[in-house]
Amino acid sequence: MTSLFDSRTDCFSLMRSMTVGDYISLIKEAHASKGGIKGQRDALKTTSAKRIRDRMVSDIRQGAVLPPVVLGLILTAQRFENLSTRIDSQDLDQVVAKDELEKSAIIDGMQRTTALMEAVEIDSAVASREMRVEFWIAKKIDNLIYRMLVLNTGQVPWTLSRQLAVVYAPLLSAINDNVSELGRIFTPEEPGRRVQSGEFGADSLIELYIAFSLRKTNVDTKEALSDEFSRLDFVENLADGSFQNLFYKSLSIMVSLDKSFSRYDSGKKNKLGKGRNIFDSQPARIGFIVALGQYVIGRPAMEREPDIKLKRIEEMQVGVHSLCAKLEALDAEEVGSFLKLDVLSEVLDKRVGQVGRYERAVFSEAFSVLIQEGFVVPSLEPCWRAN
Repeated sequence: MTSLFDSRTDCFSLMRSMTVGDYISLIKEAHASKGGIKGQRDALKTTSAKRIRDRMVSDIRQGAVLPPVVLGLILTAQRFENLSTRIDSQDLDQVVAKDELEKSAIIDGMQRTTALMEAVEIDSAVASREMRVEFWIAKKIDNLIYRMLVLNTGQVPWTLSRQLAVVYAPLLSAINDNVSELGRIFTPEEPGRRVQSGEFGADSLIELYIAFSLRKTNVDTKEALSDEFSRLDFVENLADGSFQNLFYKSLSIMVSLDKSFSRYDSGKKNKLGKGRNIFDSQPARIGFIVALGQYVIGRPAMEREPDIKLKRIEEMQVGVHSLCAKLEALDAEEVGSFLKLDVLSEVLDKRVGQVGRYERAVFSEAFSVLIQEGFVVPSLEPCWRAN
C-alpha cells in the first residue's frame, strides 16, 4: 500500500492492490445501491454502453489491467487523526476498520465494477486476479467535494450536479449534523411529505446548496451545468474554508423563519392558507437562499473578503433572531397580518412567463428587501410587492 497526503484539501490518498474477489466483496452493497450514494447513476444500459462493457469483460478475462477504481470515505475527526498516526502500515485493515471500509462509495469506476462482476460470473478465475483501488479519505465533506471537482480529472468537470451526487449521502449527513433546527429529511429510501416546518426533501437541500454557491435562482440539478463560469464560481467557493459554515448558518436562518411563519394557520385549504406554505415552495427556498448568498458572499465575480462575509452572516443571525422573537410575542392572527399571504397570493397569480422562473424571481426580490432591511419591516407586503 502506498499513501500520499494532500495538504491542500486535507485528504489522504491510499493506493493498494487487492484481488477482484475482495474488491467485489467490499463494495457489493455500494454497487447494489448505485455506488453507495443516493443519486449516483447506475451502470449504463444503452446499447453502445453495453457493447463497450462487453468488450471490457472480454478484456478482463484475457488478463487486462484496468485503471484504478476510486472509492471515497469520510471519517470522523478523531478517526482521521488516528489514521494519520498509522498511515505507514502496509495493511489497509490496520489503518481503516472493516466496517468503515464497507461504507466506501464508488466515486470513479461504476462501469468498471459492473464489468468486473460480470467477468467473475462468467469465469470464477477472474476473482483471484489483482486490481488496484485508490481510497480518498477525508474528515470534512467540503474537502472531498473540492478534491472531486478539481483534482479527480485535473480540470473542472463538465457536470457539476453529477459530481455532487457522488457525495450526496455524506453531504446530507453533514447538513443534518450542522443545522440543528432541521426536522425530517425525506429521501427515496425514507420518503415522506412535508407536514410541518423544518422538514425538507433531500433533493431540495442539494439544490439549495448549489444555488447558494452560484447565487443564481435558475439551477437545474437534473441537467449538466454547462456554464464554465458557474463551475469555476462553485470551485472557488469551496476553496474558501468558511463556505460550508456560511451555508449551514444560512440554512439555519431560513429554517428559523420557516418555523416562525408556521405559527399562522387560517384554517383555509387554499395554497397559501398557512404561514408554513411560504417555504413549502422550493422557489421560495431558492429565492431566500440566493438572496442571502448574494448579500453575504457577494454577486458572482464580486466575492467579499472573508471577514466581511463573517460579519454579514452574523448580522443576519441577529436580525432573524429579533424578527422571530417579535413574531413569537404575537398571537397567531397577528402573525398572519404580518405575513400578508393575501398579497403574496395575488402577486403569484399573475403568472408572467414561465411560472417556476417567475416565482423564483418574486421570492428572490422579496427576500432581498427583507435582508437589506435587516429583517426590520412592518409586514411582508413591501417584500411581496418588490418585483
